[in-house]
Amino acid sequence: MKNIDNITEQSNSISKKIHTKSIFDIIKIMNNEDAQIALSVKPILPEIEKLILKILAKVKSGGRLFYIGCGTSGRLGVLDASECPPTFSTSPDLIQGIIAGGKSALHRSVEGAEDIEKEGRKVIENNKINSSDVIVGISASGSAPFVLGALKEGSKNDIETALITFNPIEKKRFINHLISIVVGPEIISGSTRLKAGTATKMVLNMITTSLMVKLNKTYENFMVDLKVSNKKLLHRALHILNEITGLDKSKCKHFLNLANGEVKSAIVMIKLECDYNKAVYELKKNEGSLHKIID
Repeated sequence: MKNIDNITEQSNSISKKIHTKSIFDIIKIMNNEDAQIALSVKPILPEIEKLILKILAKVKSGGRLFYIGCGTSGRLGVLDASECPPTFSTSPDLIQGIIAGGKSALHRSVEGAEDIEKEGRKVIENNKINSSDVIVGISASGSAPFVLGALKEGSKNDIETALITFNPIEKKRFINHLISIVVGPEIISGSTRLKAGTATKMVLNMITTSLMVKLNKTYENFMVDLKVSNKKLLHRALHILNEITGLDKSKCKHFLNLANGEVKSAIVMIKLECDYNKAVYELKKNEGSLHKIID
């Protein structure tokens, strides 16, 4: 894929002579540049919405979401995917992150991994990705062969595809959704872990958070589909129960224990004055929507 203008590799005039600057001046430059990132994302929100709506439809029909990337892009995809199970009690299979070079590439660079297109193509078969699923490639330059190989193979198998990039590239036939966000040259030329990385995290946050809201994993702005597994989550769960039900925390803890640590079930038990099995039944009947059950 030919880049129209490889902005991610250009030199940033604002950070010229950065090696002569004080620490405060360096971080001020970075802060000023970072402040522009959200403004760069804003014009692309309609395209991001279209992608999320497609992912939502696929997931509701039993499909999965795969992030595929290299280096920083791949690590951010793995990070976003790995945070969904503990935050929203999703299956680890629902949203998955795949990085060129495999798991070892999460900790150290695997040289050349991103340059092998056929390895990207293998991702589709190796992970049994099919037309029920969606694959979102992440490539700051928009040209990583590993990512493009996965998108090409996916398209060939009638899989919905998307590419998140930070260069103004031409949309190819194997890309259904092109999310092209121009954040400008990096503070350190070519170091796309900086502005491009920050913008990537913003977009991935939008994708999974809005997806989880529409999958009834939240109630108002609380992460109610939470299962307690440590002290921090216990405190969070009790706070949520207290806010939604108005019961004091000792009573909330009692119902949480009866609900096997499931915040959603505990809320239903309190609101409907029912037992755990009835709460589970109501949640299943209403597709996990607390809004339908208690409002």
